[in-house]
Amino acid sequence: MALETYELVSLGSPHEVREFDKGKLELFRVCGAVVGRATFEPGWKWSTCIKPIARTESCQAAHFGYQLSGAMKVQMDDGTQLTTKAGDFVSIPPGHDGWVIGNVPAVFLDFQGMIDYAKLKK
Repeated sequence: MALETYELVSLGSPHEVREFDKGKLELFRVCGAVVGRATFEPGWKWSTCIKPIARTESCQAAHFGYQLSGAMKVQMDDGTQLTTKAGDFVSIPPGHDGWVIGNVPAVFLDFQGMIDYAKLKK
């Protein structure tokens, strides 16, 4: 598939920002895709900061991206855990909780699972 034109989007100019407890999500639309940059502050945990918005028992978004900073623990619904850190490429299927480890914000660039993330479900 050949591109017929170019598109340039700056990380300094998100198309949408969703703020939530101890974090924010910046959305960027480029070439028909949505990319999210999520910033999770120390103390952030999905089950306490996003669950009230998502209204699901665990995060049901699949994530595929690159962690820019910080460290996080991810626990799958089956109890298995993994730790992610700056410099990691990460693929996480639906059905998980996650939280920031330490005192450095975790910043994650997600190419897959952010279009509805932190968006109030009706």
